[in-house]
Amino acid sequence: MTTVTAQTPADWPVTEERARAVQDELRARAVLDEPGPPPGTGRVTGVDVAYDDQRDVVAAAAVVLDAATLDVVAESTAVGRISFPYVPGLLAFREIPTVLAALDALPCPPGLVVCDGYGLAHPRRFGLASHLGVLTGLPTIGVAKNPFTFTHDGPDAPRGSTSPLLDGAEEVGRAVRTRDGVKPVFVSVGHRVSLDNACAHTLALAPAYRLPETARRADALCRQALRAATYPA
Repeated sequence: MTTVTAQTPADWPVTEERARAVQDELRARAVLDEPGPPPGTGRVTGVDVAYDDQRDVVAAAAVVLDAATLDVVAESTAVGRISFPYVPGLLAFREIPTVLAALDALPCPPGLVVCDGYGLAHPRRFGLASHLGVLTGLPTIGVAKNPFTFTHDGPDAPRGSTSPLLDGAEEVGRAVRTRDGVKPVFVSVGHRVSLDNACAHTLALAPAYRLPETARRADALCRQALRAATYPA
């Protein structure tokens, strides 16, 4: 497995005002009218991030799976300094440089990228999955553990049931039941994938557990990388 050091770009936003301006600019480039790759085909990559604020260190992991078998094809990690302060709604600016470094270190194309977080289901309609997709051009979706600030009715109990994730009358994502009677996950599109396909991918990636295999494997790997990180010296 490859571990690389992430560098924050010189022009990376350092203020909330500038970060919001960048979000506004990039949000206009998100593609929401493509279906994306068919579930169960090609490769699918999970990305996740872990922090050690006391050491000012962030670690990211990228784990590539064969979408049909869910076998690991490749994996990489990156560590770096935290690139932006904690501001609700602007978390992508803390994570993107390290996630990009982990993706760049992969020895193969990642295919669909599944983020542990949000895409369109974001107060400014531009969460990590959207941000990452626009910057890379890759199809991306977000699968989150909680509904953030949005409302939803509980899906029916059987696996595969869904219900809209709503901001007023606008559907920004869906609650998806990945196991019978177990708390749902919250799926939203990021870039170049439809919501129907995003939900189908999520179910295909979660045959045995509540969370997709992409999330489970990337979470374990980035936490391992964070524990082993010696950066910064």
